[in-house]
Amino acid sequence: MTLSVLRLKPKEDKRLRQGHLWIYSNEVDTKATPLKSFTPGEQVLVESNQGKALGVAYVNPNSLICARMLSRRPKPFGHGQMMQKIKQALALREVCFDEPYYRLVYGDSDGLPGLVVDRFGDYLVVQISTAGMEAMKNQILASLTGVFENAKGILWKNDGKMRQQEGLEEYVEVAMGEVPEFLPAIENGTRFDVPVWKGQKTGWFYDHRLNRERIIRHVNGKRVLDMFSYIGGWGVQAANSGASHVTCVDASEQALDWVMQNAELNAVQDKMECIKGDAFKVMEKLIEEQQQFDVIILDPPAFIPKRKDINAGERAYQKLNQLGMRLLANDGLLVSASCSMHLSESSLDRILCQAGRHLDRHVQIIERGSQGPDHPVHPGIAETRYIKSVMCRVAYNV
Repeated sequence: MTLSVLRLKPKEDKRLRQGHLWIYSNEVDTKATPLKSFTPGEQVLVESNQGKALGVAYVNPNSLICARMLSRRPKPFGHGQMMQKIKQALALREVCFDEPYYRLVYGDSDGLPGLVVDRFGDYLVVQISTAGMEAMKNQILASLTGVFENAKGILWKNDGKMRQQEGLEEYVEVAMGEVPEFLPAIENGTRFDVPVWKGQKTGWFYDHRLNRERIIRHVNGKRVLDMFSYIGGWGVQAANSGASHVTCVDASEQALDWVMQNAELNAVQDKMECIKGDAFKVMEKLIEEQQQFDVIILDPPAFIPKRKDINAGERAYQKLNQLGMRLLANDGLLVSASCSMHLSESSLDRILCQAGRHLDRHVQIIERGSQGPDHPVHPGIAETRYIKSVMCRVAYNV
């Protein structure tokens, strides 16, 4: 199989040589290799402007990130390489986790850009977000079934926003075997039924596992507020770890139904209270009611999806953290989390400091967290590190 060539402009190979995997459309020598001559998902041989082979990528001429590297070897990327990368990914997770519940493949960091696979015991949930990975769909399935010979079911959960940007249709369907509506997950000793068909993304967020483990050490006998609770990842674990009362807040009634389902699964439903509504409005109402909590978890969706949203997003984080501090009892614990890649850790520190000064509170950062080892960070790709979690003690100034 002979690959077409994608030629870069002069000096535009520097980032690739430093380890990054993405090629932007303005880095391509379109006179020598017109982007419109390529088919979305096609594999290409990437060359420097001097004609030196840099490796193989897949291409999408309709995307700003027009190509993503698959291999540094100048030959087509096939089933054998796909299976080897999945085996490497599995080996890392098996070293890090005792039970088979984790993110098995984390895109660029595992050398498979555009592919995410979450494992729920004997089941796999797969998300493909690029045309290049969609073109290798059969190879992905063959590799997963080859590595996991005893898998009971594999689900294509291909309904993410990135597919629209890549010009791909959205669908959710069984790839192999049978996949029930809910799959089991165990995290930090708490059991969950995960709504993989109808839930957000793959249905679950393994990325905050270690941060949730940190907070559950502090909740025994405490009143806990879990904002943006989704299906209760933080809140149900807190109740199961000895919290006296947990309030979960989410805009989705369906999500709160799932919270109670998971609370009942762990026999902690009597400790749980759910409130449906906009997070900011709910917090303001709780302040009016003079409610206070010992532990508050703020784990919102990405307020800064793109670089242009930084200013508005930072204002939202500022308001959220100020409301959280107003609801905290003296010497309470605040977990301020962010999944916005464009919010730096130093910016989050600044926001917490400003919120504390505005309210005349003394803020002490006692622990920091990031994503777990099933979301490894590629040292050459800053975009692979997105989770930030800061645990603060907040006290009244004296």
